[in-house]
Parts: sequence; C-alpha cells; structure tokens
Amino acid sequence: MARFHRLPVAEVDRLTDDSVALTFAVPEELREEFRHAAGQHLALRRIADGTEIRRTYSICSPAPAPDGPGPRTLRIGVRLVEGGAFSTYALKEINVGDEVEVMTPAGRFTLDPAPGLYAAVVGGSGITPVLSIAATVLAREPRARFCLVRSDRTSASTMFLEEVADLKDRYPDRLQLVTVLSREEQQAGLPSGRLDQERLTGLLPALLPVGEVAGWFLCGPFGLVQQAERALRELGVARARIHEEIFHVDAASPTPASGAPAHSAVTARLDGRGGTWPVQEGETLLETVLRNRPDAPYACKGGVCGTCRAFLVSGEVRMDRNFALEPEETEAGYVLACQSHPVTERVELDFDR
Repeated sequence: MARFHRLPVAEVDRLTDDSVALTFAVPEELREEFRHAAGQHLALRRIADGTEIRRTYSICSPAPAPDGPGPRTLRIGVRLVEGGAFSTYALKEINVGDEVEVMTPAGRFTLDPAPGLYAAVVGGSGITPVLSIAATVLAREPRARFCLVRSDRTSASTMFLEEVADLKDRYPDRLQLVTVLSREEQQAGLPSGRLDQERLTGLLPALLPVGEVAGWFLCGPFGLVQQAERALRELGVARARIHEEIFHVDAASPTPASGAPAHSAVTARLDGRGGTWPVQEGETLLETVLRNRPDAPYACKGGVCGTCRAFLVSGEVRMDRNFALEPEETEAGYVLACQSHPVTERVELDFDR
C-alpha cells in the first residue's frame, strides 16, 4: 500500500534555467519501503492555502539491487511548468534540509535487467525515468545494450546532460546515444528539427536493427510518444514490446456521462479493508472513494501516472482516458479509478491487487 513519508532534502542541483534535481535522504527504517524498480516514480505532496497539491516525478537514480539494501537516497528531476503550483515551489523555495512529503514508489514503466538490446525515444524531461532504466540495466547486465534517442529544444535546456554523458563514457561500447535538437543546430550529428513519425521511421532502422530490440521505452510529451509509437508500428514492432509514459498531457474536457445509471454504488477494497458507498452524479470512482477513504492512492488525477490503478472485480465502467495502463493491463481487468465512471449500478474495485 502506497504511503506518504516526510523525507529530508539532501541536495538541490540546478540542471538548467528551468529545471532542478532534488535528492532525498531515505532513513534506514524506510529503505525497504522506498525500494524501487528502474523507471518508477514518486508522488510529492504539499498543502498550499489549505489546498492539497500532488505531483508525480520520475526517479532518475539507478534502482537498488534486489538482493541488496534499499536506497539511501532518491533523486528526481523537476521541470518548471508555466503556472505550475508544485514545480514553481520546487524550483524557487525548496532548500537543503527541508522536509517534503513523498509517497512510496509506484509505476509500471519499468525494465527488469536482462540480456538483450533495448532502446528509448525520449523528449525533454522524459529522460528522467529512462536515465534510471539505462543506468540500471547497463550496470547489472553486462550482456545488455541500450540505444537512447533524445530530443530537446536546445543544449542549454537539456536535463541531465552531464549524467547521460558520464553514462556514455562508462559504457562506450554498450550505450548508443543520439541527440536531436529541435531549435538549435549542432556542430556534429543529426540536423535540427522535431522527431515526428516520418523522421523516426527513417532514422530508427539506420541506427539499430529495429526487429531485434527487446523493449522500446517512449517517454515525454504526448505528441512525441504518439509519433514514436506510430513509427514503430509502421516498422513492424509488436505493441507488446512498446512501453510508454506520457508527460505534459493537456487537461481533459469533461465528458458527458452516457448510459450512466441513475443510482450507483462502488465497493472498494483498500489496504485490506472494504466499504460500499453511493456514487454522486458526475463523480469518478476515485472521487467517491476519497470522500470515504482519504488514504486512497492517487497523484495526477489526469489518467497519466497510474497511481490509482485498481482491479475491476465486478460491474462495468467507462474511462474518460488512459495514458498509464498498458493494453495487457486493461485486458486483464485493471482500470484507472480517477478516470472511471460507473456504467452498471454496482461496481467493485480492488486497490490491493
């Protein structure tokens, strides 16, 4: 069960003019709770003017070995979002020694180290989880290779520039690094411009044997991830080999309920305890559960992070949108509670599965 703990800030490192890396110290008694897989994220929470604000940020530090102790520190990258309540606070107010409420790790945009060729296409702050994934698999599995294609606006806006360069120096024969800048010409390498479907369809086969890649990791703004997925499908890559994590999705417009029952109720199991509550008109199932169980897990409420994933035990729901669950997860019966509305009068969710 995901829980919040107050962690002290051990380091604050300015990455670019509009981004920062925060390192949290993990007390010894919490190291097992904060054990994470490469690619997972943390939800951070603060109260501002009486309003609770939660935001999700990917862990960029390598994952601890399964047979070793939990992490002593956790590092995340935060990019300033215009008008962003949490990112503005992170860049302008957080200092070393401050304590921040941090939820235990979550997320399924992960890779268990194994031999083989892996590749990633990332944009902007999408480098954050992939930095952890690449560093972890290359360190733990000497028979693994990784191709990283990253897109940024300019070199000055590129997050974790030194960290990626260090990784390339450490594994020169097993890490292939390709950088594309959309608004700045490079002295060497690829010409500037956006990475769209057409460009990726031509570029990727020139870089590596696309059909031999065991797993593709796409992360960043919705447009880039969508274009990269289309390019890979055009190149014959099976959907099961493509893993996606979306950053910066525009807020969804409210979707009118269609076929919703006049009266409905949700039964939810959470942390070993269950309850049944009526769903108010227009509510998502997460909102219903939160009215009665404030400890229900969530972070973005936008269908992006997957923190509120629950198993649909019975009944039927309609999801407004889904940018977090893989097709095999939805086929197995998982839903995002923050995007789900009841279609049947009775719906049962299990947050513990």
